[in-house]
Amino acid sequence: MRVLLVEDEAVLAGQVQRALESEGRVVDVARDGEEGSFLGSTEPYDAIVLDLGLPKKDGNAVLRDWRESGIKAPVLVLTARDSWRDKVAGLDSGADDYLTKPFQMDELLARLRALIRRSSGQPNPVFKQGGLEFDTRSGRVTVEGELVQLTAQETNVLGYLILNKDRVVSRTELSEHVYGYDTERDSNTIEVFIGRLRKKLGQKIIVTIRGRGYQFDGS
Repeated sequence: MRVLLVEDEAVLAGQVQRALESEGRVVDVARDGEEGSFLGSTEPYDAIVLDLGLPKKDGNAVLRDWRESGIKAPVLVLTARDSWRDKVAGLDSGADDYLTKPFQMDELLARLRALIRRSSGQPNPVFKQGGLEFDTRSGRVTVEGELVQLTAQETNVLGYLILNKDRVVSRTELSEHVYGYDTERDSNTIEVFIGRLRKKLGQKIIVTIRGRGYQFDGS
């Protein structure tokens, strides 16, 4: 799953990025409002963490522009502004959740996981279908109660297909959600990840829809 982090404080940005990556997230980092606005408008993200007090372009303005242009990714706002008026302004600009600095990293991670689940229509943190269980909080996967070890990229592919299980997902779309902005993307490697997942979880777990892509099938 791919996350955009827009934060100008270098130390905090590094801490949040490492925490997100420790959960297997692919993270792109923008250090000012203009860069964040550009990335959020041109790249597909499963969630965005947005500071309000940004140089070059205020976070609320960035958020309003995203929503006016149809960007639907869930946005968690970070800010040192703790008045209720500032919170209302952020939410009215299109934020889905609000976290005031300083904050506990575990809370940020939990809030972000919840936003991603809700935006995909999967409110339960543990997905269960057939004999498969996928814990979105830890990335833990079991089949018939047996733990299955997946790599970070395999977990990302599986997680994205599960969260979008009601539709077909193309190879290009999958590659956009498992590789970062500065990473060379090769949609052909998606076939490799799909093959590994089928070997570990069962051949029927992911269906190939010829000419269109893949769809999760845990039945």
